[in-house]
Amino acid sequence: MKILVTGGAGFIGSAVVRLAIARGHSVVNVDSLTYASCLTSVESVANHPNYAFEQVDIRDRGGIDNVFSKYEPEVVMHLAAESHVDRSIDGPASFIETNINGTFNMLEAARSYWQAQQKPGSFRFHHISTDEVFGSLGPTGMFTENTPYNPRSPYSASKASSDHLVRAWQETYGLPTVVTNCSNNYGPFHFPEKLVPVVILNALAGKPLPIYGDGGNVRDWLYVDDHADALLTVLEKGILGRSYNIGGENERTNLELVETLCSILDRLHKRNRGSYAELITFVTDRPGHDERYAIDPSRIQRELGWRPSMTVEEGLEKTVRWYLGNETWWRPLLERAGVGQRLGTKL
Repeated sequence: MKILVTGGAGFIGSAVVRLAIARGHSVVNVDSLTYASCLTSVESVANHPNYAFEQVDIRDRGGIDNVFSKYEPEVVMHLAAESHVDRSIDGPASFIETNINGTFNMLEAARSYWQAQQKPGSFRFHHISTDEVFGSLGPTGMFTENTPYNPRSPYSASKASSDHLVRAWQETYGLPTVVTNCSNNYGPFHFPEKLVPVVILNALAGKPLPIYGDGGNVRDWLYVDDHADALLTVLEKGILGRSYNIGGENERTNLELVETLCSILDRLHKRNRGSYAELITFVTDRPGHDERYAIDPSRIQRELGWRPSMTVEEGLEKTVRWYLGNETWWRPLLERAGVGQRLGTKL
């Protein structure tokens, strides 16, 4: 397939690009190269004959129209988004502009192109979203594809809005769409503002390992390469108009996750004395911090035969080894705006 991938220089997008190229697809990577984008994340495929890059902002409708006209993609995978909850608390406007208005532009550009192409039956618009649109769970229960939306941060509200737009364009205009909602991703090439890379890099620098609140918030952890595999599976085999929840089947509290990372680091990169766990520091909780996310992945397992391949312990060890061996990738990113600062406390 010839795939138009938005956000392909981001964390999940770059994993999709690398895997799609490895599987023989052609990829047009469309990315505006915001603060969290890294073209070095797709350096391994940059010279591949099936790869092309266009620096275009999804808020630029004319630019997006030009990409469709120039490359004539067969399918779209829409991953471009502002994604950091803490940044959305401090500055929600960019999340509204990119995640809502940008998705609107993508849908309209795709619809115009699809109609001009005589509505080919093979076309589809795959919108990649998050489990955060469902809100917060208590100690029990899991999110299913039928769970009512209940977003509780500017980020999750903007993603919920984009999900609704995609479904509306399917129902109103017949645009062939599919939606996926994933749990927390981690793995190589993760921008150092999310929990896993922050903990690894702070530990290596001997800095405090910040944990919000009491560390009891629960997330389901999904290795990014497993997620990329799931996304391509949905793209190829998913039922149009359907949504699929993608989970890692690895629930852990934030404290448990950080303690596991410390244990792995103790083994692979020993401190001069003591354990990395001694650096754990509890900090003021995030405003509106959702208590628990958990995904019921039975639909994608039953209908498409997909399950994650990686336990969280296996994935975290692979991730730690990658960061230990790729300082040239992450070191320059520490100088970018907001990295290493506590965000999301403005009320």
